[in-house]
Amino acid sequence: MQEVAVRVVSRAAFFYKIPVIEKVYYILKKAAVLITTLFLISVLTFTAFRIVPGDPALLILGTEASSEQIEQMHHELGMDKPLVRQYMTWISAMLRGDWGTSLRYNKPVKELMHGRLSVTLVMGGMALLLIIAAGIPLGVFAASKKDSWLNPLLNALTMLSISIPEFFLSIVVIWIFGLQLHVFAPGRYVSWQADAGGFLRFMIFPVCTIALPQTAILMKYVRATVIAEEDKDYVRTALSKGCRPQRVLSVHVLRNAAVAVLPLIGMMAGNVFTGSIIVEQVYGIPGIGRLLISAVTSRDFPLTQALVLYIAVIIVAVDFLVDVVAQLVDPRIRFGT
Repeated sequence: MQEVAVRVVSRAAFFYKIPVIEKVYYILKKAAVLITTLFLISVLTFTAFRIVPGDPALLILGTEASSEQIEQMHHELGMDKPLVRQYMTWISAMLRGDWGTSLRYNKPVKELMHGRLSVTLVMGGMALLLIIAAGIPLGVFAASKKDSWLNPLLNALTMLSISIPEFFLSIVVIWIFGLQLHVFAPGRYVSWQADAGGFLRFMIFPVCTIALPQTAILMKYVRATVIAEEDKDYVRTALSKGCRPQRVLSVHVLRNAAVAVLPLIGMMAGNVFTGSIIVEQVYGIPGIGRLLISAVTSRDFPLTQALVLYIAVIIVAVDFLVDVVAQLVDPRIRFGT
């Protein structure tokens, strides 16, 4: 009996060591973490808007409403039910695609988000492309100048770019390029459908505002990663065998550095999306971020809950995809890490 058990365990261990099974296990584990994270976010989001001061019924009916009218509105909103039942009703409706009706605008939440989502995604996508296109080459350049007089200057500029808050940078950009140089009209957003050229001219400034600190972070990380890779034995061996430094950099160093940089880019995608909230408000861009601020300030809890959960889904999903891609690209990542 003991021999049979040992044989079964050994075969199971051999099967478990198959790379494909290992990768599937890793992906399933990450998916479980994703689902758990979204569940906790949904619970916290729902609970937060039930315990904060203020009555949504008064927002709808006004302060002159009678107690009977308020009780009737509580019943219509489902607020007279136990909290757990309210949550189950809300999350079930969200999963079915029924995101509720805005208390302020008296419109379906999905309708309010539909036109604004594309604006935020376009702006965020442009910012992320700029971050990658500028941050990686600048990081490689900074690594090549680690022993030159440019090194302290580049480090100072990098730290300055990282430390500037986005709202302050937005104000400075608007004051210089909008009010002084009149390159664009602050607060006068032009849609893509109305004027594609005007849309791109307007978007250059908020995109650069979002991208600047993230580009500096990526540049600093790429610089450190490239320098660390260049100090490894395989680089010295390749150079001693007569390989050209540029070939070693492009074929070996950058390829290995990309594995370390990929998770950071995924995290930056979430930072870009959340950073757009403030930037949209300052520049007057009708995106998801500006809608969220409007919903919070007006205590529009159905709209706020839907927006917070929607943003959380995007950020967590991007993080999940980056983890999976990194695991597929780098064989050193295993299910236990």
